[in-house]
Amino acid sequence: MSAKVLTVEAAKQANLELIENGRGTQAVHDVVVAMRAARRSGTASVKTKATVNLSGSKPWKQKGTGRARAGYASSPVWVGGGVVFGPHPRDYSKKVSKSVKRFALRKALSARIIAGDVLVTETFSVKEPKTKQFVKLVQDTASEEKVLVVSGVFDETTYKAARNVGPVQLVTASEVNTEQLLAYKKIIVTSDALPQLAERISK
Repeated sequence: MSAKVLTVEAAKQANLELIENGRGTQAVHDVVVAMRAARRSGTASVKTKATVNLSGSKPWKQKGTGRARAGYASSPVWVGGGVVFGPHPRDYSKKVSKSVKRFALRKALSARIIAGDVLVTETFSVKEPKTKQFVKLVQDTASEEKVLVVSGVFDETTYKAARNVGPVQLVTASEVNTEQLLAYKKIIVTSDALPQLAERISK
């Protein structure tokens, strides 16, 4: 299946509004950080001296033993005691406005197009749900292993054939995000996906 590099001129003809200067770098950073932070479970937790399951009684009397004074066995300085300033369950998510997300998507797509990493093809599908056929299709189209394929819609056969190919990800034009656009060596975009991408970055 033939594919050609999506040039800046061709992108403009497809109504893709590109960013050709240095603007948008901070937006991309903010969006990617927010996406990665949102995936953090935030379940790390430790017990403090108040919650550790040890006796609260004084281990020995204050004076006369020759040992250092001690008030409770759950002291952080003792083995098995509580932890000071340890992690507790929390929400790591960050808020990013829709306009910043759209701007970051536009910047990421622009950067990949300008770098010559985006290829356009009419269709992207296999006739049988076989991994071998899918891998051959990817190699013939992009000559790379780590590839992002963006299309308006994928048929069930293509989805099944791609299930065991880890370096390749299929995503629709309505769902592709900034992080995905930056994570792969090459991006294959079908012709029907271009209008959807143009609409998403120009709203």
